[in-house]
Amino acid sequence: MTAWMRRATIDLAAYRANLTSLIERMAPVEVLAIVKADAYSLGAEVIVPEALAAGIRWFGTVEPQPAYEMRRAGVGDEASFFAWQLGPDEDWDAAVRLRVDLGVSTLEQLEAFAAAARAAGPDHEALVHLTIDTGLHREGCLPADWPAFVARAVELRDEGTVRLRGAFSHVSETSEADDHAASLVFRKALEDAEALGATFEKRHMSSSSAGMEHPERRFDMVRMGSNGYGNPVTEGVTAADRGLRPVLTLGARVVRVKRVTAGTGVSYDYTWRAERDTTLALVPLGYADGVSRRAQQRAQVTIHGRRHPIVGRVAMDQFLVDVGDDVVEVGDEVLLFGPGDDGELTIGEWADLTDSIPEEVSCRIGARVPRHYLGRTGGGVDPRATAPATAPATAPGGTAAGASS
Repeated sequence: MTAWMRRATIDLAAYRANLTSLIERMAPVEVLAIVKADAYSLGAEVIVPEALAAGIRWFGTVEPQPAYEMRRAGVGDEASFFAWQLGPDEDWDAAVRLRVDLGVSTLEQLEAFAAAARAAGPDHEALVHLTIDTGLHREGCLPADWPAFVARAVELRDEGTVRLRGAFSHVSETSEADDHAASLVFRKALEDAEALGATFEKRHMSSSSAGMEHPERRFDMVRMGSNGYGNPVTEGVTAADRGLRPVLTLGARVVRVKRVTAGTGVSYDYTWRAERDTTLALVPLGYADGVSRRAQQRAQVTIHGRRHPIVGRVAMDQFLVDVGDDVVEVGDEVLLFGPGDDGELTIGEWADLTDSIPEEVSCRIGARVPRHYLGRTGGGVDPRATAPATAPATAPGGTAAGASS
């Protein structure tokens, strides 16, 4: 008999349902699905086809290389890919030939992109989103430089080398006053651009929270990342509040069980000592797998529908759980977080307990944790899943033979 030892389970049916709900709520505004950081570590090559099946036709990757790779692999060939974090040695030719939209912030970037389109020939064009800095001071042209930037973009459009696919910015989500001020800067930039002869196919500045809460800032497109994965980032708002479902579950199986006496110290530095005789369960996940060291004595995991605290230091590869007098055996499933159906913490609750946010929790899940996909359209082999681990052999006394210390 074989069994997995640790895994991240991604509910693709829930992901598609989330996107379908978001598309309906944002209509007639377009929804762009954010798949940056390998779709928050969930596997962009799996997530993108599922989003396409839900009706998504725009994707954001932040940096261009993942978009290039998916284009070359034929993933999402009918979709538009948008990237905006550009390096000093950007492969402009690849962006032109692979039809990847780029958010450009400087005249130098604009000229380089246009030159690549010019060199590629008359059937090619640079797909440009002019980027205006409305307050984050990351990407984006400063408002003082905007008129000259737009004027040159209009010249290049008229030349036939540039297509003005969009105008793009961000809000900081700091406060309503700050975000309102940013939206005014964006609106003024659009008005000035129109006066200079620029028209844009997609105007967009809002991501998940702003898009949900401020219809007046949706413009032509909203970039949905966290909401698609069922992780609302607005304080005090749950997935259920928005009719969404978390798609990610992180779990493992108990690999060792020990009965210890009162006063026993556990894990590095003995930061926790048993107050009574108790049972400890060893879980093969650690900070190399994305489990924060802050989880000790804060977060609880769920075994057989009951929550138990993580005790002692979280190590690189493992942590311990105090299960008291409950009967727990090697091979039992341990849930760190999930949709909450079995009493486990949600990813939002886990993030709060570890001083984090759901996006960071998701992105930190390490590469050695197999990704297991449920509800995949068309079936097929899970490209991220590894061969299932053999269930640990049980040694005398209920411990796993050969378990690592």
